[in-house]
Amino acid sequence: MAQPLLKKDDDRDEEAEYSPFLGIEKGAVLQEARVFNDPQLDARRCSQVITKLLYLLNQGETFTKIEATEVFFAVTKLFQSRDIGLRRMVYLMIKELSPCADEVIIVTSSLMKDMNSKTDMYRANAIRVLCRITDGTLLTQIERYLKQAIVDKNPVVASAALVSGIHLLQTNPEIVKRWSNEVQEAVQSRAALVQFHALALLHQIRQNDRLAVSKLVTSLTRGTVRSPLAQCLLIRYTSQVIRESAPNTQTGDRPFYDYLDGCLRHKAEMVIFEAARAITDLSDVTSRELTPAITVLQLFLSSSKPVLRFAAVRTLNKVAMTHPMAVTNCNIDMESLISDQNRSIATLAITTLLKTGNESSVERLMKQITNFMSDIADEFKIVVVEAIRSLCLKFPLKYRSLMNFLSNILREEGGFDYKKAIVDSIVILIRDIPEAKESGLLHLCEFIEDCEFTYLSTQILHFLGIEGPKTLDPSKYIRYIYNRVHLENATVRACAVSTLAKFGAAVDTLKPRIFVLLRRCLYDSDDEVRDRATLYLDTLGGDGSVVETDKDVKDFLFGSLDVPLLNLETTLKNYEPSEEPFDIASVPKEVKSQPLAEKKAPGKKPIGLGAPSTGPVSTVDAYEKLLSSIPEFADFGKLFKSSASVELTEAETEYAVNVVKHIFDKHVVFQYNCTNTIPEQLLENVTVIVDASEAEEFLDVATKPLRSLPYDSPGQTFVAFEKPEGVPTVGKFSNMLRFIVKEVDPTTGEAEEDGVEDEYQLEDLEVVAADYMIKVGVSNFRNAWESMGPDFERTDEYGLGPRESLAEAVNAVINLLGMQPCEGTEAVPPNSRSHTCLLSGLYIGSVKVLVRLQFGIDGQKEVAMKLVVRSEDETVSDAIHEIVASG
Repeated sequence: MAQPLLKKDDDRDEEAEYSPFLGIEKGAVLQEARVFNDPQLDARRCSQVITKLLYLLNQGETFTKIEATEVFFAVTKLFQSRDIGLRRMVYLMIKELSPCADEVIIVTSSLMKDMNSKTDMYRANAIRVLCRITDGTLLTQIERYLKQAIVDKNPVVASAALVSGIHLLQTNPEIVKRWSNEVQEAVQSRAALVQFHALALLHQIRQNDRLAVSKLVTSLTRGTVRSPLAQCLLIRYTSQVIRESAPNTQTGDRPFYDYLDGCLRHKAEMVIFEAARAITDLSDVTSRELTPAITVLQLFLSSSKPVLRFAAVRTLNKVAMTHPMAVTNCNIDMESLISDQNRSIATLAITTLLKTGNESSVERLMKQITNFMSDIADEFKIVVVEAIRSLCLKFPLKYRSLMNFLSNILREEGGFDYKKAIVDSIVILIRDIPEAKESGLLHLCEFIEDCEFTYLSTQILHFLGIEGPKTLDPSKYIRYIYNRVHLENATVRACAVSTLAKFGAAVDTLKPRIFVLLRRCLYDSDDEVRDRATLYLDTLGGDGSVVETDKDVKDFLFGSLDVPLLNLETTLKNYEPSEEPFDIASVPKEVKSQPLAEKKAPGKKPIGLGAPSTGPVSTVDAYEKLLSSIPEFADFGKLFKSSASVELTEAETEYAVNVVKHIFDKHVVFQYNCTNTIPEQLLENVTVIVDASEAEEFLDVATKPLRSLPYDSPGQTFVAFEKPEGVPTVGKFSNMLRFIVKEVDPTTGEAEEDGVEDEYQLEDLEVVAADYMIKVGVSNFRNAWESMGPDFERTDEYGLGPRESLAEAVNAVINLLGMQPCEGTEAVPPNSRSHTCLLSGLYIGSVKVLVRLQFGIDGQKEVAMKLVVRSEDETVSDAIHEIVASG
């Protein structure tokens, strides 16, 4: 008698005991396969052996060519058995072995015989196997049988032929496309699965012809589709047609919307849900269009089937992101789902309620969520925390209850990602709701008293150093910070020392107490902590006198590092000790990790400056050294920026040329990197003739030709232009490569003495406004914005015209200005009607610039933008507006 399986799920390690395939080996199974050769076949025994072989194949076991061939030939002998169950196993085995072309011939006759058998089960399976293992040549021979099978009266046979057609469309599309008439006939079948498979195949045949798909949808939406599965497919195809069609210009109605609306009253639940989801996914959907879909989804919320409740609440959750008011009618039903046994449903219900709830329901929601949080996994908790953060920003007056809730769950057990989500939420609330600052900072202080994550402790201490000194009573935070010096690891202790120094610099009355605490840190066991304490004591003036802190000291402590850390690290590594101290001004400010990496055309060697590939700094330094070593450019001053290389020739042409734009305050130098790809030629006196007729403000001042350009040896020629000082002058330049060609003897490698002058047309080159801006990120945009001050702020609004999406408009403005997006604001959420983007950069003349962009898009896809610029120079703020106005 079989053992009871009551405790099977208690111990996962014991599950293997219940597998009938435990411990089977390939060698032993191959030995067992010899039963296929017995004169008297045992159908049951043969089926068991095939089952083991299939198990091994599906577990990733590989058979050698000889083993696979032997098994295949042995299996083909089983066609002599009339046992239906064994025959089905044989079909499966042949499909899995995927025999080669030579072996296929062995079973083709047997399979074709089965395909015309009177037993429908044989016919259906034989069709599937033949289409799986056959090639195009054999397919043409059996095409007539497949066409007949598609319109067969038996739905199993017809479905087998249609599914085989779907697979064959990937490998032999021309043959399958000839079956259109038969497939169209199958679409009218009364069998649900046949209609479903026929519609799927017909759509795949026509999917590249938009007009044909539109006609298909038009004809089928008139009520000829009975199968619920096929109806779901048709709804998806209809949604695709709606997306690609424009609304009726007279009535404003969408084509086929009435069909989707009618499907909401279908008797099959899957069709109702598919139609509701299709309506909610429509672009620019209106409240009138949404209402019937929301109504049926609301009915599903109270369904006894968990899958329907989950589908409905997930769809409503998605709708709540863009149309929260449309979902508010479902709030009562969703509140009952908070206690649902399925935690996924409960989490989605809560997050949806948090998006759609009103101010009066916040307290009630918080009580319900408190009991719920202990029962769900961290990944669900993070979703809830993010939803609570959004709710608090929506109703700032309710910050007390929401902040208390966040602080309570912060004390509970949880992983790093969960704790980080809570801390990030509290930080955002402190920044955006001034009234929440005091209580929020205290909650964070209490958390770091018992925080096990070093990263979170350091982030909170850093934030405390920025926001704490601005509070009414900064002294109450000192105890929490100094506790970290005694009780934490070296990383946190060093961060705590920096935070103490910030309090000392910002609050003069606290200086004497801060000095005492910093002096105690001089005896710390870690050298980083000691070094920081020494530095800050010296910077703040450790004599104990209460004097106002210098502006330079505050900038040093609170200002953001305006050079990328990677660049700083590389420059420090390359710095050679000497009498001259290290100058941070020598660190390039480019954000890209390899801003000047040369592009490689296929089959070519890299062309251009042969700088070492140790990182961005060495490449920038190499450019600067190269240009300063050329007498014509030596007095141009400090190089502000070098662009990425721009290809001026197509791939695989006779000559490969790209250009790098070097920007100086009063000059622009074009460095043309050239490679000769013809072995039989030597180029001499290589220059680029630049026509600046479309760049009137640029004046040609110097040219440095390339004396010789042998085969496959990169070289550079330069052209310099003068431009108005500190102005983002733009223009278009046409380029012609001019040189003397000398033939090279392939045997000796020597060039002829006489050469021929020749020219080669290059692509045009543009100097744009973005060339005068370096991408420089800021670690904290809000602080940088406030410290910049409103003195040179300029604000204006612009119409950007019709755009495909808000994301396209955002990217266009970012590319126009050439600035660095901050805090991930370049990413626009789907279906957003408004968006804020933050940009930072360094304008020519090394002037810091910060930009706030606010976008909005209306129903006609017209985009409006508000541009707010702050910089250290009012002319620069005006220049940014001029760039946008003229762009």
